[in-house]
Parts: sequence; structure tokens; C-alpha cells
Amino acid sequence: MAPNGTPYHFKIALSDVDRGVYESLDIRPARHPSESFRYLLTRTLAYCLSFEPGIAFSKGGLSSAEEPPISVRDETGVLKAWIDIGSPSAERLHKATKAAERVSLFTHADLGLLRREALSRAVHKVESIEVFRFEPAFLDSLEGAIERSTRLELVRSDGALYVTIAGKLTEGLVTRATLVE
Repeated sequence: MAPNGTPYHFKIALSDVDRGVYESLDIRPARHPSESFRYLLTRTLAYCLSFEPGIAFSKGGLSSAEEPPISVRDETGVLKAWIDIGSPSAERLHKATKAAERVSLFTHADLGLLRREALSRAVHKVESIEVFRFEPAFLDSLEGAIERSTRLELVRSDGALYVTIAGKLTEGLVTRATLVE
């Protein structure tokens, strides 16, 4: 856990119809003092929607420039996927695409701003970076329902995201894009 971080405990019934992934997840992210609630939710949803064997939150916490917030490693420890959150710099994206065979970005930031930043400098294989964007209003609507310990059902189907917490359903879209138009 990050120093002085606030621990959260999520038990998640994941049904990712779009990828054919159905899992029961028990994850414990820590909210760093400088981390917004939107960022914590984006990071948690990114973990779920990227779930595969070898996935893990960064051990260095959010302040580590050397590690992705979420990574996927094979059984030998080789970095397969760098999963970033928010609005990373072009330099960070360049480093990510050099370090991992697959790079994904989960964000609630404006796609136009992300594209301008990514194209402000040379980024290795920028066209291969997958971007998944959540509407800020969707994340905000979840905030009131999330407690330090929360059980939820998460379903993704045809790009739509359905989150059920304590019997209350919240819907949003996961817009898939690239950093080049």
C-alpha cells in the first residue's frame, strides 16, 4: 500500500462480455493522498476491464515514474502490458511503448487534449496505444455509492458499462479510441 494511502476493498463480480472474461475479483487498491476519487475509480475499472493472468497494481504506488499503475507480466516476469491511467505525458507514453508489447490508457480526460500531448513529441508506436475513456459524470455518479469496502457487479457489453452496487444500477459508456485520428 502507498504510504499514508487509504485502503479500499472491492469484491467484484466481473462479466466482461466484450472480451469473454468472467471472474470474481477481490482487489484492494489504496487511494494515495494526492489521488482524486475519479482517478481511483478509473484505476479500479481499468484493472477489471484489463483483467488477465499476471495483472497487478504497481508496487511503487502512483508516484513511480518508472512503473505503470497497472501491469501484466508473464510467468517469467516479462512486461506484457503497460496500463496507464489519466493523462500521461508523451515522454511517458514513449517509454511505455518501448517497455511493453501492449499499452493501454484508461482515462476520463478530454480525448483532444490527450491526442495533442501524444503528438507533441515522437512516441514509439503511438498508433498502437489503445485508449478507453469514461465520462466524468459516470465516474462521479459512482462515487456516492462506493465505500471503503464495497461489493459490486460490473458488466461490459458492446462498449456499455453497467455497475450495480447495493441493488442500484449505474450505466456508462467506455469509448474506445486511439491517439491518432
